[in-house]
Amino acid sequence: MPKQVDHEGRRRQIAEAVCLLADERGLEGVTLRDVADRAQVSMGAVQRCFRTKDEMLAFTLGHVGERITERVQARLRSSPAQSAGTALGYAATEVALLRPEHRTEARVWLAFVAQAAVSEPLAATLRANYAALQDLFTRLIAEASGPAEADEVRDADRAARALLALTDGLTAHVLIGHLTPAEAHAVLDAHLDALWRRPSR
Repeated sequence: MPKQVDHEGRRRQIAEAVCLLADERGLEGVTLRDVADRAQVSMGAVQRCFRTKDEMLAFTLGHVGERITERVQARLRSSPAQSAGTALGYAATEVALLRPEHRTEARVWLAFVAQAAVSEPLAATLRANYAALQDLFTRLIAEASGPAEADEVRDADRAARALLALTDGLTAHVLIGHLTPAEAHAVLDAHLDALWRRPSR
């Protein structure tokens, strides 16, 4: 009987190998042969999963984005009684990748962000990831702000855009050593405090 291959599982296995190589060498150092070696599969297996290197990289970026989003959702599910404001703080902290155990993920994420500037397939995947996170931030800000009148919804969307941009910037600043994780947390906390103190219309 032929061996059954978990195609989606194999794709994720390859994506994890891409992440390890990207962390060590940057995306420019990722080759299909090295990915196959690191994933402990054949070149043919990689090529059956992905038609091109660009397709492999786009899948890997989506895989990383899903992992971050799933971690945020798990954090929110673990404390269902928390306020929307507290939930937003947890979510923003997860997205900023400030904890030491997320340093590898932060390096890989920023490598993809840099490559997306010259790769439309990666840029499209990145926009989808950001859109999902922005929607989550918008919902939590709207919930924390009270009844959702039209102006408040627009305010929530603008605030979510600003918060998402801030978390992304903090990832880079910590990674290059401009800020310590503690300093980045302080910046994030100050921003969230100011968000709840913003004047009402």
